[in-house]
Amino acid sequence: MNIVFKNGIRVSGSMGSMDEGFAQILSAEALEFVAELHRAFNARRLELLEMRRVAQDPQGRALDFDPATREIRDGDWRVADAPPDLQNRRVEITGPVDRRMMINALNSGAQVFMADLEDAQSPVWEGIVRGQINLRDAVRRQLAFTGAAGKRYELNKDLATLLVRPRGWHLPEAHVQVDGGEISGALFDFGLYFFHNAAELVARGGGPYFYLPKLEHYLEARLWNDVFNKAQDMLGIARGSVRATVLVETISAAFYMEEILYELREHASGLNAGRWDYIFSFIKYFRERPDCVFPDRAQVTMTAPAMRAYTELLVATCHRRGAHAIGGMAAFIPSRRDPAVNAVAIPNVRKDKERESAGGFDGTWVAHPDLVPVAREVFDRALGAAPHQKHVHSDCAVTVKREDLLNPEVPGGKITEHGIRENISVALQYLDHWLGGTGAAAINHLMEDAATAEISRSQLWQWIRHAVPRDDGAKVDAAMYKEIREEELAALGGAGERHLGEAARLLDEIVLSGEFVEFLTLPAYRSLLKL
Repeated sequence: MNIVFKNGIRVSGSMGSMDEGFAQILSAEALEFVAELHRAFNARRLELLEMRRVAQDPQGRALDFDPATREIRDGDWRVADAPPDLQNRRVEITGPVDRRMMINALNSGAQVFMADLEDAQSPVWEGIVRGQINLRDAVRRQLAFTGAAGKRYELNKDLATLLVRPRGWHLPEAHVQVDGGEISGALFDFGLYFFHNAAELVARGGGPYFYLPKLEHYLEARLWNDVFNKAQDMLGIARGSVRATVLVETISAAFYMEEILYELREHASGLNAGRWDYIFSFIKYFRERPDCVFPDRAQVTMTAPAMRAYTELLVATCHRRGAHAIGGMAAFIPSRRDPAVNAVAIPNVRKDKERESAGGFDGTWVAHPDLVPVAREVFDRALGAAPHQKHVHSDCAVTVKREDLLNPEVPGGKITEHGIRENISVALQYLDHWLGGTGAAAINHLMEDAATAEISRSQLWQWIRHAVPRDDGAKVDAAMYKEIREEELAALGGAGERHLGEAARLLDEIVLSGEFVEFLTLPAYRSLLKL
């Protein structure tokens, strides 16, 4: 269906049979607001993406603290004080914008819910628009759902504070064109949510709060800050009403933490240690270096030297500037049928959260409501009645050095047949779910999203690239990959099941390519559009 609005805006996606929700979210006024943001900022977005491409250095030589911004790092400045509903962020839960899952997350007892339009959301057109409908209803406390079995889901009186993660700067929204070109997915997601909800959120005593993904340079943060200012001015919302937490999930951004906060300082509320994408970014940046090859994904923990340095720098940077430091994801999905699984996994989750709280983090992420009490217990013990612990490391100079962040060592790490099989199986299963419209999938008791699939496929590519030896001496090559991929595909039911055939084709194309594919979701999105 093609619907042409005035001023060069074209919507090629279904309008949900023109149901009321779609018509309201995709109103002419809302689309004109989004189009104005697109026209004002898309050229800069494309320039920054080109800057990313030009700056690519698979040897990692260019990664360093920028001498041109030393004055910012040495300066005496702080971000804006957090608003009351973002002071206490000790437990944050994340998930897609599915109606039932949003209700469960908002009711979970966590202090914050990050509704994810990015890594946990397959960009199926109807899912993206219905997600905006769900967000609008959540803001107005009108979100409800009745399941197929008749179970009724409704919002409680006390809810988590809502934050929204739009898509990254690199992702398009192919179903909306402005002046003949695809609109930015980031501006589409942000613009629709802001247009429909910013005034309502402010009137309710809060504000439009966001998580910003996959920034690679402080100029990308400056672009977001300019977007925030223009959007606030266009709707008559006071500047500073927007608050943004930035996910530090690329290795280049680790060298720009101070600068990113500085660019967003009127709108900044914190940084988050986006550990899974950070590991993927490390692999991507050092893909051509055989001395920088990580072992099996499960062995790359937060105690590895590079990961420990990254989190220490993040906490010190945030607290020096008055921002919240939020820890990484606990992706375990508790089993309600197998207590033995929980008996092993939950102590590991608790240990991870104890490490974060002891390291000075002000809060942490979980992927499932059943983990909220576990994380809450740990951070309650560390924080007591205080909303955060920004005093920790706030008065000390940052001592993390370049070589600390770039240390590829993983003590005792090995590449095993099991690790290869797990990467292939997880990537196949996740792509199958993603192509079917589900962006967060429970696989082997873990919540897998695009970030973990990126780790899986990038490791496979790098291991093949360098013919790395497994722990049994066999070298990883294309033939080994193809053999194991055939076996894992068969174990999942074969190419005829669901979208597994297309998933296998995509995985082969990406893993066996002579050139590293920058983001798995870019070719996958083009496949999705054809289904």
